[in-house]
Parts: sequence; C-alpha cells; structure tokens
Amino acid sequence: MGRRALNAILAVCLSAVLAVSCGPVANEGVSEVKTLHVTSTIDAAAQPCLFIEARGAEPRPLLVFLHTWSNGYDLDTQRWRDEAARYHWHFLQPHFRGPNNTPDACASPLARQDILDAVEHVLRQYAVDPQRVYLAGESGGGHMTLVMAAHAPERWAAASAWCGIADLAAWHRESAEAGNKYARDIELCVGGKPGASEAVDEQLRYRSPVHHLHRAKDLPLDIATGIHDGHTGSVPVHHTLDAFNVLAGVYGAPPVSEAEMATLAREEPLPSREEQDATFERTLYLRRYAGSCRVTIFEGGHEGLPKAALAFLAQYVRE
Repeated sequence: MGRRALNAILAVCLSAVLAVSCGPVANEGVSEVKTLHVTSTIDAAAQPCLFIEARGAEPRPLLVFLHTWSNGYDLDTQRWRDEAARYHWHFLQPHFRGPNNTPDACASPLARQDILDAVEHVLRQYAVDPQRVYLAGESGGGHMTLVMAAHAPERWAAASAWCGIADLAAWHRESAEAGNKYARDIELCVGGKPGASEAVDEQLRYRSPVHHLHRAKDLPLDIATGIHDGHTGSVPVHHTLDAFNVLAGVYGAPPVSEAEMATLAREEPLPSREEQDATFERTLYLRRYAGSCRVTIFEGGHEGLPKAALAFLAQYVRE
C-alpha cells in the first residue's frame, strides 16, 4: 500500500485519533528551552541543538526546524516554536555547522549528518513517535530542507520548504547582480566562483537540491514562497518553482510553465483562477500538485507561514 493510500485510510478511519495526536491542542504550558550537544558520527565534533520537549509521557511528533542561511541553532524562531507547541509536538533546531559561509556548512556531508545525528539523539532520549518526524525550514533552512528531503527521504514523514534556494550557481549569479553578500558566502562554501574549476562546479551541484530532488519521490513535500521574493527578498520565485518541476517530472505531472514563471516573476497573478487555502491566510497566486507534493506562490515575500506548514505536515504518517 502506498503512502497516499495509507493516509487516506487514516484520515477516514482514524480521524478522531489524529485530531488528538497530530492536530492543534489546548496549550498545556510551555516546556523549557534546552540546549543539547550531539556528537557528530563523522568527525566527533559536539554540535549544539535547541530542543523543546512536548508535554506528556506518550510519544509525540517531532518538528525538526532548520535555521536560515546566516544564522545557527540559536536563531529566534518563536512563531514556529509556538505553532509546534499548539500541536503539542517536540521542537528540534539543529546547528548543522552554523551560518553558510564555510566549507563545513551549506549542505556539506558534515552538515547533513549533523541533522540526522540530532534526530537520532532525540529519538533515543525522548518520547518521540518515529513515524511522525517532520522537517521544515525557511530561506537557507528551506534550501537545507530540500537537500535533506533528497538526502534522507526515509527519515521524514513529510517536509515543508519555504523560500528555499534550489540552485546555488543560479543564486550566485543573481546575488552578484543584486550586490548582496550571498555570492561571496557561496564562494566561501564551495571554494570559488561557478566555472572556476571542475571541483567548484561539482560542489555547487552537490549542494544544490535541484539536481537531487528526484530522490525525494514518495515523500510528501510542501514547497512555497511569496510572490514578491526576489524583489523585496533575496531568492527569486523561480527557485521554488524549479524545485517543484523536478518532482513534477518524476511523477509525470504537468510542470509550471515558463510563461507562468515569467508572469509570477513580474509579481503578477496568473490569468487562471487559482485554488485558495485558508491555512495560508493569504491570497494564493499558484497552487500545483505532483503526487504527494505541492507548490504554492502566495501574497508575501521572503517568509514562511508556520500555520500552513504544520497543517500540511500533520496530515502524514510514515508507513
């Protein structure tokens, strides 16, 4: 039985159970914020993580939230923590080598393993439901969510990536044209500018999820960004759409067309009437599906919407 069929049965037959265990619940008080130190299984480095334990003794879902491009595990993500608390989920925020301006960060093998090591540590130490481990992130965390969706799809029940970078080589060019710091950050991570050497280009490819997302087939994946990103924000809308189109190709679903991308890139709505979603609390300018994945362009900028993200994630339980 496939994941989608299983979840359809769960939704019909176990709706009362899921309403209690997965959906929002009354606030029973907020647990203390802990700093955990997890030893890397690659280089034995101790990596910090922020962790908030859900109340109660029964196994609870775990939300793994990935920090933004220029920050670390101590980033203020109160909106996401509050939404996890509303669902009565554990909350984990790994460091994965901190800001993306060193070779060890930005989707390196060390950074990827740090996230998996942190999850395994929490699974061993706390009452976590292993079938409901969810992944989400914004911006650089959206980039890393897409990376980890392809790198370890078997680990997650579902994932939600917001305003993420799909292609580092393209973003380097766009950042250089915009005159911001991100082009230099990318060079520090991969060893030089795109085209400088085969080694640099291989690093760019390895760290860019657009080249690997086909491996995330069968993982429910939510990809979204605001229509004004790339204008008031730093990541053009096409990155979100390019990521979705990889999955559309895998599932044999219609891709977002070049004409649609061009219209949205001009911050203009499409001529078609798009589906709306109350969990976003914003106007939706595009909504498409491919298997258990969806893409959304909404009224907004470079931002994530925790309410919409967790509403998507809570639908899914791993087989």
